[in-house]
Amino acid sequence: MKTEQIKRNTIQRCKEQNVILPTYKQMANPELIPAGIKSELTQIGLWDLNPRNLFRLTWQNEPVTSDGGFGGVNYLELPTEMTGTKARIIILIGKFFPTGTHKVGATFGPLVEKLISGHFDPTHQKALWPSTGNYCRGGAYDAYLLGCPSIAVLPEEMSRERYEWLEKVGSEIIRTQGGEANVKEIYDEVKRLKAERGDDIVVLNQFEEIGNPLWHYAVTGSAMEKVFNSINTGAQRFSGLFLTQGSAGTLGSADYLRTKYPALKVAAGEALQVPTLLQNGYGAHRIEGIGDKHVPWIHNMKNMDMVIGIDDNISINVMRLFNETAGHTLLKTKNIDPDLISKLDYLGISSIANIAGAIKMAKYYEYSENDVVFTVATDSMEMYGSRLEEVQEKQGGYTEIQAHVDFERYLQGLDSEGVLELTYRDKKRMHNLKYFTWVEQQGKTVEELDAQWYDEDYWSSKFALIDEWDERIQAFNEATGLLKKYA
Repeated sequence: MKTEQIKRNTIQRCKEQNVILPTYKQMANPELIPAGIKSELTQIGLWDLNPRNLFRLTWQNEPVTSDGGFGGVNYLELPTEMTGTKARIIILIGKFFPTGTHKVGATFGPLVEKLISGHFDPTHQKALWPSTGNYCRGGAYDAYLLGCPSIAVLPEEMSRERYEWLEKVGSEIIRTQGGEANVKEIYDEVKRLKAERGDDIVVLNQFEEIGNPLWHYAVTGSAMEKVFNSINTGAQRFSGLFLTQGSAGTLGSADYLRTKYPALKVAAGEALQVPTLLQNGYGAHRIEGIGDKHVPWIHNMKNMDMVIGIDDNISINVMRLFNETAGHTLLKTKNIDPDLISKLDYLGISSIANIAGAIKMAKYYEYSENDVVFTVATDSMEMYGSRLEEVQEKQGGYTEIQAHVDFERYLQGLDSEGVLELTYRDKKRMHNLKYFTWVEQQGKTVEELDAQWYDEDYWSSKFALIDEWDERIQAFNEATGLLKKYA
């Protein structure tokens, strides 16, 4: 079917579903959203399966579950009493996106690009979301709003909460072997499904779709900039950004931030138990949501300054410290603000890994109180209640002594274990790992692989597509005619 016919089909489907697409400028700056849409949102719950919630793909949602508007960027700052470093550690909070994770934004990028270009027909094709959890949840949500069926492919060992949400939106679910680190098994299943079902499926692979980091470039990067400007008294420096690699989507924010803060240091994290970047290694780990055993196609390795391995025991033990009574009791004795303690459940397992990496980074560079290090909380404990129950059952009750041990060892006592400051050759070695996954297995070309490294305009030209995509989104909305009533 020709792209123009597909676009007509998509426009008609969006008319039927009452779908208006937000622009990147609106997601980065909700004040640009039409007043009438803002008014409608005050009557819509944050997780409701309502197409107007596409306008809530922003870090600036009011932190409530219903009747919310927009405000400042949602973030937490961890004090020195908790982190053991003088640096200011800032965490953007993903809990207040629809579905409870920022991945619902990252899935919008690949999806909207296909819709407005006529490469995805929601009237008869299924959106296939390869994922280790949150990405396919976000994708299934966005696709549901468009009246489009989805297929979620994810490892069988992921948390129960992920599967329950997918079932709620009626997604087809395919479980692959293994857990978080078994990404190749996901790819193999996707290849099998594509061969079996052909054009009935459109694959939206977060590890290769430029729309994933492009959304973070436009929305997450600018959100961090806003927070920094709001806390900067004139002496502060935007010194560090730590993000676990995962799909490398969130690391797209680093490319934006480089344009604003050229001296910024950027660190990518991975599980120490699966040291792919650090040691070309393999294995398994328990930090759900960060992916492993390959380098994503969309990861701009040349933009990295360090790689940090995070022991997965940090995430699991600090999860208990942050969410059990004995842990809260201890934190209160450390002069931690009770309001902050009450919000520690905003931080899921991978979020805790991000915090650990940010602390390690700050300690390695000996940052002072004038240095600010950013990271993100991808999701919250809403996604991991079953994991907490499993740990409680396996390890028994959480005691005051264990809380002291975890606080001193996994927060205050974090050191340079797993920290590697990168040379040019280190970065190139890690970049070259893409060859084995993407050229040998997934059909990418050596020419483009080399362009990612040698072409100085490769990445900037990709991110420059934002303005073009916004123009095409606006044209698409005009074609549906649904914006007229808000004029």
